[in-house]
Amino acid sequence: MTVHEEIDFDGEDRYGEELADETYRNCLFRRVDFTEASTRRVVFEDCTFLDVRFNASAHTDSAFLRCTFKGVNLFDAVFDGCKLTGSKFVRGELRPIRVNGGDWSFVALPGADLRECSFTGVRMREIDFTGTRLEKAVVTGCDLSGAMLHSSDLTGADLRDSDLTALDPLTVKLKNATISGAQAVVIAEALGLRVR
Repeated sequence: MTVHEEIDFDGEDRYGEELADETYRNCLFRRVDFTEASTRRVVFEDCTFLDVRFNASAHTDSAFLRCTFKGVNLFDAVFDGCKLTGSKFVRGELRPIRVNGGDWSFVALPGADLRECSFTGVRMREIDFTGTRLEKAVVTGCDLSGAMLHSSDLTGADLRDSDLTALDPLTVKLKNATISGAQAVVIAEALGLRVR
């Protein structure tokens, strides 16, 4: 496995590039074009992505650990079985991303626009969705235990089979959201109701 450490990649055109079995540590990617690129089993540790384009990129079994994404464009990007533990997103275009499986625990997405994005079967423990826009998003089968959801907008979202124990229904928008019967009980109990 090739390892790259403390390298500054600036303005590179990596359009459609296929990356596999590589590791990047403490690297800076500035204005790099990863449009339609793909990663497989690639690890990015403590890297920073500034104004990077990931449009229509595909990531499989890759990891972005404790990375910072600032001003990135993830339009139509797909993450399959990826780990983004401890990463944070600031500004940028994040929709409509699709995430299938993997671990997004401790990821910071406060105030992000994730309308109509899709998260299926993702571990998202203690994720920061404070003030995040999730209208009409699909967040199904996800582990949201300990998630920070204050002031998030889940209007019309599909939340079936996700762990909603951290959700305070008085601090989020839930109009027209789809939930299961078991989740309805969790929300009712969060409101102080007794379900019999």
